[in-house]
Amino acid sequence: MHLIWLRTDLRLHDNTALTAASQRGPVAAVYLITPQQWLAHDDAPCKVDFWLRNLQHLSQALGALNIPLLIRRAATWDQAPAVLGQLCRELSVESVHVNEEYGIHESRRDAAVAKALEADGVSFHRYLDQLFFQPGSVLTKTGTYFQVFSQFRKVCYARLHSALPRRVATPKAQAALALTSDPVPQQVDGFETPSETLRALWPAGEDEARRRLDVFAAQQISYYKDERDFPAKPGTSQLSAYLAAGVVSPRQCLHAALQRNQGEFESGDIGTITWVNELLWREFYKHILVGYPRVSRHRAFRPETEAVAWRDAPNDLAAWQQARTGLPIIDAAMRQLLETGWMHNRLRMVVAMFLTKNLLIDWREGERFFMRHLIDGDLAANNGGWQWSASTGTDSAPYFRIFSPLSQSQKFDRDGVFIKHWLPQLATLNKNDVHNPQAAGGLFGAADYPRSIVDLKHSRERALAAFRSLPSRQAVGAEHE
Repeated sequence: MHLIWLRTDLRLHDNTALTAASQRGPVAAVYLITPQQWLAHDDAPCKVDFWLRNLQHLSQALGALNIPLLIRRAATWDQAPAVLGQLCRELSVESVHVNEEYGIHESRRDAAVAKALEADGVSFHRYLDQLFFQPGSVLTKTGTYFQVFSQFRKVCYARLHSALPRRVATPKAQAALALTSDPVPQQVDGFETPSETLRALWPAGEDEARRRLDVFAAQQISYYKDERDFPAKPGTSQLSAYLAAGVVSPRQCLHAALQRNQGEFESGDIGTITWVNELLWREFYKHILVGYPRVSRHRAFRPETEAVAWRDAPNDLAAWQQARTGLPIIDAAMRQLLETGWMHNRLRMVVAMFLTKNLLIDWREGERFFMRHLIDGDLAANNGGWQWSASTGTDSAPYFRIFSPLSQSQKFDRDGVFIKHWLPQLATLNKNDVHNPQAAGGLFGAADYPRSIVDLKHSRERALAAFRSLPSRQAVGAEHE
């Protein structure tokens, strides 16, 4: 008997570890319910619910191949070695197969499980699956991890030209085992069930993930570069939740894009090229997790920015979290997050920069709040995005480049369609006033909308002063590496 331990790879097709395990002989699958670990990692209730719903679909798909899905519980990953060790003894398991995950806790968990199982004579096999390239294999000429995306991308392009990552075969049906699948729980204590409205936005299962990918590649990808920044338009793939849970693989995404663009990722259709770059951004941030583990420890990538004098401003933070800052584009974006578990990528940058620059509140507060609400919450991407916006990360926006919420709103939601959808109390304002009701005089009170909690010009100067006063990067870089 061989075992695949499923984590963020909730799919039957193009699943490297599942295929490898099934080729060795009879295989069973196991998934660990780890509520205390999920709480410690700020996993959102809607994301946990999404995992469980996808597990139910996967259980059926595996069942059709006579592969039972077993459910085990371990409060935290510290208990994983004992729980999996017990299961392996019960089933006389010869080998356990996993797709690699990244981040300090994940690496330590897998090392501990491997050590415990191998002491019992059970071999532990890890596979590259959620990335195109093994971390540590895409390095600078001096042998270090890249810190600048454009340089990382250039090497990735060269590697992709020489050897495109191939999809793996789907396992074939096996003889029935004297082992029945466990029921997948519909809910886990500590994580409330999201609204049916939110759930309906994110149907579970590989069929839905592939449908979204196929529709995007066929109808939308060519317009991606031009439309992805406009939150009122359906300009993005809406695949991030499925990628984060592993319901679709990055290889499937890459192949769908290349098929649309005659096999090219550097020339041809500009929308396709732009979207492939987004897949490589995802790759880049996961490599950063491995190469610079401090970012897994809530530390700034740029060590000198640990000295930023962030404000302790609980009322401002609460206003941001509750979508009542008085800046419509900020509040509409936060309302979208609270109600759908997702936020448009352009707006993720806008609200993050508003929190970290205009409110001068520590980026870690925003990072944590996002993780607690995002259905596509992913440590590497979320941390990378927040540190970019806060000017503390890799490739980060220079500290003096601060988005104005008003100009971003006017540029990317010119007619206020997105704002009016999420803030219906502003529906009667014209397309000029909707971006800044406070400037509209009497209309502002009638619209039942709060005044802005901050003066944008003054707060921008405050942020610039806070960053200008930092010690030089060289002075503190070495001691924090």
